[in-house]
Amino acid sequence: MKAVNIIRHFITITEHKLLVMSHCFQVGLYRQGLLHDLSKYSPEEFFTGVRFYQGNRSPNAAEREILGFSKAWLHHKGRNKHHYEYWIDISKNKEEGLVGNKMPLRYVIEMVMDRIAACKVYRGKDYTDGAAWEYYEKTRKYVTMHPETRALLERLLWMLKKKGEKKTFAYIRKLLKKGYY
Repeated sequence: MKAVNIIRHFITITEHKLLVMSHCFQVGLYRQGLLHDLSKYSPEEFFTGVRFYQGNRSPNAAEREILGFSKAWLHHKGRNKHHYEYWIDISKNKEEGLVGNKMPLRYVIEMVMDRIAACKVYRGKDYTDGAAWEYYEKTRKYVTMHPETRALLERLLWMLKKKGEKKTFAYIRKLLKKGYY
């Protein structure tokens, strides 16, 4: 393990965490901002991040390419409710197989903040307000997500792309005051 990758990975995940925290604070999600992605500092996730560090994308993608799956991602998504994958389970109606369950509003908002921050970290100076939508759009037809969760995620990412961060965050604050979507 290269010492330089330890430092770079730590800086990357900390920059991401601080951005999500800042964004969550701006919309009133203080607890989630503080606790966001703490599992990335656990040995199970951190050392995978160091081993597969590239600086321009998630190390979990590289681990997945080599192993066929990512142990770090499985650990991460199972502990962080802001990932829609956390909410996938077998349907009550077994014939439906795996289904996405509706995410609570605060986790959908944290997911949006997570996507914005990830795009800012990985795209750097090339970041635009459309980046999170563009990243999501690449996989949207393949993901298993509750229809209402999907609709809200898409509405917020599209709004971000078309109206910018300031207006989108103002809208999110209003949504959180209502407490539902």
